[in-house]
Amino acid sequence: MAQQPTDQETLKSNETYSLISADKVQGTDVYNSAGQSIGDIDDVMIDKVSGKVAYAVVSFGGFLGMGKERRALPWSTLTYSTDVGGYVTRASDDVLRTTPDTDDYANQEWGTRLHQHYGVSPYWLP
Repeated sequence: MAQQPTDQETLKSNETYSLISADKVQGTDVYNSAGQSIGDIDDVMIDKVSGKVAYAVVSFGGFLGMGKERRALPWSTLTYSTDVGGYVTRASDDVLRTTPDTDDYANQEWGTRLHQHYGVSPYWLP
């Protein structure tokens, strides 16, 4: 097993370990299961109480920043792939296209619908 880095500079810059800083996640490409880039991560939403990563807010489409759509994906639907250097989701294009939208990520009713839409358990359940 590789030795974990201990100094802050190494922790901030090194992406080869199992930990990554949130600012390194932002801007990371997201791919579908066919390996096509579908967007990039704008933000990561973390539950303040549990510390669990709840959602990745992903920007889809657009040209020069215009026409982009931002949608939250449950974090559990993403897997980091060293092959593509980004996150991969197995969700179909139809599921991604019809993702429930909100401006209130703390709304548990919306969160329940979102997790059902993706067929995964809500992050707040054990």
